[in-house]
Amino acid sequence: MYDVLIIGGGAAGMSCALVLGSAKGKAYAENKTIGIIAHQKTSHLQTALFNNVLGLKPGTTGTSILESGINQLKTLYPHVEQIDKEKVLEISKANNLFRIKTNKNSYESKIVVIAVGYTNLMTIKGLDKYIEPHPRAAIEKDRIWLKNTDHLIEANLYVAGTLAGWRSQFAIASGSGAHVATDILTLWNGGKHAKVHDKIEV
Repeated sequence: MYDVLIIGGGAAGMSCALVLGSAKGKAYAENKTIGIIAHQKTSHLQTALFNNVLGLKPGTTGTSILESGINQLKTLYPHVEQIDKEKVLEISKANNLFRIKTNKNSYESKIVVIAVGYTNLMTIKGLDKYIEPHPRAAIEKDRIWLKNTDHLIEANLYVAGTLAGWRSQFAIASGSGAHVATDILTLWNGGKHAKVHDKIEV
């Protein structure tokens, strides 16, 4: 049983996991169980090259970011459980809990974040009714989004990144994942706005 389970290990999913993981020291988050199904094979980062992203050295590849993100999460926030080599097949809901079925296991979570790619190859059963043509992609590309309001599809079901309707830009996808994380932290904090920053001690 998870308090939140993130599906997708690309820019949005990893960013969401890192922000949630960093809140462990907060009273409202210290006992929360967080997991990420870090499926990365279909991430657009696999072929990405970054020269125009603030904070990244020009020439940084998407594959290096995928690898370093996994290591960063494991090193800094090991309490966030990483589930590897599993692909989500179906999501259903009963008694206010989500059941996530993969090709290997089944999980339950109070909150789910969908952060996979926005191609029409996305085949997670249970999400069909939310699928619409992507509002910010060229029609001929046949991209999709999960209809949402400010990342929220329905109660406790979030979508982040390009699948949330944003353009395919690394900084935007990362920011979307962080946005969802802070919304979840705010929910855990009883509705009081929450965010997590590290600061240099002087």
